[in-house]
Amino acid sequence: MIQYSDNEMMALAAGRFIKDGDIVFAGTGVSILAATAAKRIFAPKAVIFFETGGIDPSLDEIPMAVADLRAMAGTSLNSGLIEAFSIVGHRKLHTVAFLGAAQIDRYGNLNTTCIGDYFKPRTRFSGSGGACDVATFASGVITFMQHEKRRFVEKLDYLTSVGWYKGGNSRKELGLRRGGALAVVTNLGVLRFHEETKEMYLAEYFPGVTIGKIVESTGFPIDTSMAVEADAPTPGELQILREEVDPQRLICQAVLAAPQK
Repeated sequence: MIQYSDNEMMALAAGRFIKDGDIVFAGTGVSILAATAAKRIFAPKAVIFFETGGIDPSLDEIPMAVADLRAMAGTSLNSGLIEAFSIVGHRKLHTVAFLGAAQIDRYGNLNTTCIGDYFKPRTRFSGSGGACDVATFASGVITFMQHEKRRFVEKLDYLTSVGWYKGGNSRKELGLRRGGALAVVTNLGVLRFHEETKEMYLAEYFPGVTIGKIVESTGFPIDTSMAVEADAPTPGELQILREEVDPQRLICQAVLAAPQK
């Protein structure tokens, strides 16, 4: 039986959303792993770019952050912040953004600002960076989260980036005609959003994970009626992840295959 890490499962699950022709905005950490996996495995004609302006890099070595110089290696164009965000919102491009967050609510709104009162927080994070801009203008957002009750909350401590706002048509009523939350990929499964209500529901649970575990780890009621078990990584997918995408195990944190009996 082949074993794999949470990061590997999450990267592959997110990578399957990407299609040829998509323009992928990659954040830091698992986002970079997922974007590179998408390019190498699922959508070779997708284009990856970074907030710092690296457009279509070769990714011979995986960057550790968007400011890592490896994000600029072998690019089609080295630009800057203005150009990167212009691409995100370009109306003729289908841009998919990979983001992370500290908190998320049932409508895919994100908090990356603080935990607790804004003026006297228990924890202060780095803030929006470009996340609010990206969540506003991208064609869709895929968020990476650790699946815990303290992260999946009924009400955000601070709304940094808008998902589907209050559900239904409320995002469009804010003047945001494009985009919205596409999916949430966690260490337990994949969550999507209902077409009409825009409320989060469980779409896939990862092998070895129970639906009950996901319900217990979510801080609000969640629909599980459409949930199916996700496909486990194939040996070929894991080989590409470990040997081509992240051979130094900087993000994969790969688990060695269990011995055959």
